[in-house]
Amino acid sequence: MQNTPEDISNAASGHKANLSNPNTSEASKAHSKEVLNSMPDQPYYGKEEQNVSKNPNQVAGGLKAAINNDSIPDSGKQKAQEKLDNL
Repeated sequence: MQNTPEDISNAASGHKANLSNPNTSEASKAHSKEVLNSMPDQPYYGKEEQNVSKNPNQVAGGLKAAINNDSIPDSGKQKAQEKLDNL
């Protein structure tokens, strides 16, 4: 394990799954709880230094698709239209 943000997130996910698994031993759950308690209280869902901006054309396309999708409720379509108008 290289301790990249993704590795840390995956490890935390595994320990959380272990805690909710009824087929694991109490000793294993205690170990997972210890590991989770020793981790910092910050999410590890990507690199903080990475500032990715969204492509406005793709955002507009997604909003237009939502507006025309019959499975989206009217309230969702209205929100999508408002976001599209504010682009």
